[in-house]
Parts: sequence; structure tokens; C-alpha cells
Amino acid sequence: MRNRAYPYYSRPDIATVVELLEILAESAPDSAAFRFRAGKDRTEEKSHLDVLRDVRRLAGRIGEPGRHIAILGENSYAWLVAFLAILSSGNVAVPIDKDLPAAEVAALLRNADVSAAFVSGAYADLTEGAEGLTVLPLKRTVTEGEEPASSVSLLHPDPEAPACIFFTSGTSGVSKGVVLTHANLAAEISRGAMMVDLENKTVFSVLPFHHTFGLIVSVFIPYIQNAAIYLCSSLKRLKEELLLARPECLPVVPLFVEVLHKQITEGIQKKGKEKSFRLAVRLSRLLLRFGVDLRRRLFREILAQLGGNLEYIICGGAFLDPAYIGEFRDLGVEIINAYGATECSPGIAINRNHHHRDGSTGLLLPGVEARISPGGEIQIRGPIVMKEYYKNPEETARALHDGWYSTGDLGYLDRDGFLFLTGRIKNLIILSNGENISPEELENDFRQDSGVQDVLVYGDGSSIVAEIYPEPEWMGREDYFRELMQKVNRGRPAYKQVRRIVLRDQDFIRNTSRKIIRGQNTGGRSGG
Repeated sequence: MRNRAYPYYSRPDIATVVELLEILAESAPDSAAFRFRAGKDRTEEKSHLDVLRDVRRLAGRIGEPGRHIAILGENSYAWLVAFLAILSSGNVAVPIDKDLPAAEVAALLRNADVSAAFVSGAYADLTEGAEGLTVLPLKRTVTEGEEPASSVSLLHPDPEAPACIFFTSGTSGVSKGVVLTHANLAAEISRGAMMVDLENKTVFSVLPFHHTFGLIVSVFIPYIQNAAIYLCSSLKRLKEELLLARPECLPVVPLFVEVLHKQITEGIQKKGKEKSFRLAVRLSRLLLRFGVDLRRRLFREILAQLGGNLEYIICGGAFLDPAYIGEFRDLGVEIINAYGATECSPGIAINRNHHHRDGSTGLLLPGVEARISPGGEIQIRGPIVMKEYYKNPEETARALHDGWYSTGDLGYLDRDGFLFLTGRIKNLIILSNGENISPEELENDFRQDSGVQDVLVYGDGSSIVAEIYPEPEWMGREDYFRELMQKVNRGRPAYKQVRRIVLRDQDFIRNTSRKIIRGQNTGGRSGG
């Protein structure tokens, strides 16, 4: 199919996630909803009817509505049933990051007025001593129980009522509780699914569920399309479970794309097949011009490392170098780049299966509006925009104006409606000479070099500094990075040029989403 505009995919129009469960249990009761590893050599499967029954059973045991109930644990089928049962019993779900220190977990529980929590056994210590908190063992509470599911009626909540509170994981280190309504979630699920076709495919879910991208994009948007969702048990088993699941779609953040690309490149180099690989790419590109696609045959050995069936990588959460899109496309894998924010449930824009523009974050979801402020900021309005920040009217007032959410991102819409990002307002470098520079532009150029693991660009008076964490083999090579600095500066006006390089001998301080926390990362060993 040619790369051009085409109609939206037809999806069920839902008002709440409860409707989603009931619709799929009726239309595809025996189809696989979830698959996951249940033992060393065993995979368990749950149908849509199984999911509805399990959610009903647990919802009937949760009790009175109106409470805030947290979930703390690793990705699992039990985690998902707990989330759905909380919503289906008229309560508010509060997903918590299991990798946070106990003191921060306690603070988030207090800030969100949590009275009960489903907690995985491996993380029970994080809630020890929490005052007034009813702790429910996650796996045992979900899997045990003798109540017949048919005897429990799920509540159909008011679509405008709060459904969940997700805490942001921004790079400032300050988390805010984002209140999303049932209508927010329903709009995101149904309209996101209108953009991308995953019907009857297997989607490999590996991103953490306490983030909206990991939960909504890699679970519920595929769910409404009758896709089978494979729940990866842990990052340590990523490679072996990819081979087990053999998925067609892999939703990930850019870091995963970079790691996969590096592993593929190193594998080609170790086998001494760089020349034959380049020849195969040139041949494939030539044949594609005549409508002949041999990519899955030519690169079968490489694709086998990703399960053998991979067609799409959905990527969001941070900037992705467009070069990766072209290189994976050469292998027969399309990277569908997307853009979102927790405050927008989270998806705002996404490239489509057969309508995409490299370098963009895609087209707006149906019913979502975007405008660019006089200062270049992207602002969003539509049914996906959050209700508020929980108990934080000051931050809510800063973010929401007459229904428009101010993203803090800089960007523009092209004439065809594709959204492009150029940086973050709070990251702008304002030099003493009054010039404003977006550091992301320079950072992206540095990251393209194979010697750079990561980089942070910031201002120092009237000059720009690039702080680099090198790949191990390039540690201490100040001469190499001075040359790289000159290469990055070439063709740029003087005020946009990097004047100093700082080399680090350890990684940057990061948040749990692996994003660099700006303001907490300066000072390494100075280069030139």
C-alpha cells in the first residue's frame, strides 16, 4: 500500500473500559487476550471471556466504591486484573512505580490519598509501616476466590468520573498526580485504535504498566482490536521471550530501538558480513522500486533474532533519531513513531501503518486539536486531556487554559497535519548574549556518533557545553570528541556552536523511565 492518507480503521465506540471488556467477551469470547509465561516451559493463555470473569470475581471482592487503591508490582496478568477490577468496582486506580525508594512510594501513597494497595510479594517491603494502608497480596488476591463470576455485576461508572491517577516521571524530579477520567481512557483507546491496525496480531508488552504508554498503548489499544498481548515476564528474559512469542508488533521507547539496532549491527560485524549486508540492502531498495519486496527473505536471519514475525515497532516517550526508522525499514520492520504525554492519556499523535512521515511524531488522533502558541509551544485540546493534577490547583491552572493543555514542548504542524517536535521550553538555553538555543538539536547530532552513549548540552554564561558519556572503548579520548565537536558545529552560526566538551566516566543521573534528569547532571572530566 502506498504511503498516503486513507480512512480511519473502524473500532467500537466505548464510553468506559468496562464496556471494552464486555464487548470483547461477547464478540470474541474464546480469542486469546493475553499470553504469558507460567513456568519454565509453559505458556498460559487467557481469553476475553476469562478476563471478564476474573475481573468480575475480583471486583466483587473489592467492596465499597469511591476509594483510591494503588497497585505496586511487576508487569503481570494479575496486575492488569487488579487495575480493571478497581475501575469496574467504582474505585480509582493508582499505579505506583515499583523501582522507587520506599520513602518516595510512601509519599505518593499519601499524596494520592490511597487507602488500600495490591502489592506484589517481591515489593512488599516498600509498603511496610504505611499508616492506615490495607495491603492486599497482588497475585494471591487476584487468583484466589470462589465467588462465581456470573453473580457479580460490574459497575458502569460515570464517564466523567476519575478512573485513575498516574504519576508523571518528568526530568525535573517532581512527580504530579495526573487524574484521568473513564472518558479520557475510552477516547484514547478507541481513537488510538482507529489510527493503527494491530487486529489479529500478537503484541509484545514489555513497558511498565505504571506508565500510561506501557498500559494504554501496549495493552488496551491492542485489546480493543482483538490482538493477542504477550506479557513479557521481565527485561532479563526479553530476548528469549521474543523468540517464544514471535510478535508482529513491539511497543517500546527509543532506548530499546537503539539497543536492538546496536545488537543487530554488532552481530553483522562479528560474522564479517558487513559487505554482503550492504549489498543486500541496495538490492532490496532497488527491487522495492519495482514493487518486489524480498526483505523478509533477504534478512530472515536478522529478523529471527526478533522472533521472525516482527512487522511494526511502536515508539514513543522520547526523541527517536529518524535514521533508525530508515534502517529498520530496510529490514522490513516499520517504526511507527508517536507522541504523547501522561496528561493526554497519553497518545496525542501517531504515524499510521501506511501513512507516515519520517522525523515526525505523526498525525493527531481523531477529535484531538493542536495549536502552536506565539512562543512555539504545542497546546492540545480534546477528549484525551486530563481532568486535573490531583490536589494541585496551582499546577493545574498552569497547564490547562480554557480546555487547552500546554505540553511544554516546542514544535510545529506541517501542511499535511504531521506534528514535529523541536525541543522542550524548560530546556531552552538562554545565553548571556540573549540568544535562545534548543539543546535537543545539538544533542541529536552528537548521539549519531557511535562513540557517544549519551549527551547533555547546556549553557555556561555565553557559551554552550556538551557533556558526553562515551562508549567504553572511547573513554578518555578527548581528541576524538574535540573532532566530533567541530563536526557538529560545522555549518552552524557562531552562537549555536558548542565551545567546550566535558567527558563523564559514569552514566548520567536518570529517572525510572531512563530519561536524564536535567539540572542534576553537570561536571565530569573536562575535555577541550
